[in-house]
Amino acid sequence: MSEFAAAVPTVQVDNARVRVTEWRLPVGAHTGWHRHAYDYIVVPLTDGVLAAVHGDGERRTELKGGASYFRQAGVEHDVINAGAAEFTFVEVEIKAHGIKN
Repeated sequence: MSEFAAAVPTVQVDNARVRVTEWRLPVGAHTGWHRHAYDYIVVPLTDGVLAAVHGDGERRTELKGGASYFRQAGVEHDVINAGAAEFTFVEVEIKAHGIKN
């Protein structure tokens, strides 16, 4: 059993091209270990500090609301809210490239 609370994901869109999930992380909450199967974009909605735990250690990053970033598929980690307030972000996973409607 983990010492941290679980993050709360809410899937907003899930189709053949993308999955859009809002994540809410209370202080100390974590996403759980996972590997990203798709390229993805994270859009922080609030300011905060996240700790990303990888196989080779932990990296803390201060994020600003509205300052998006991109990562390629294959990232494996557990993400923990290391800040002093709830942290919320939207994750956009890109399932398919170049598909026309």
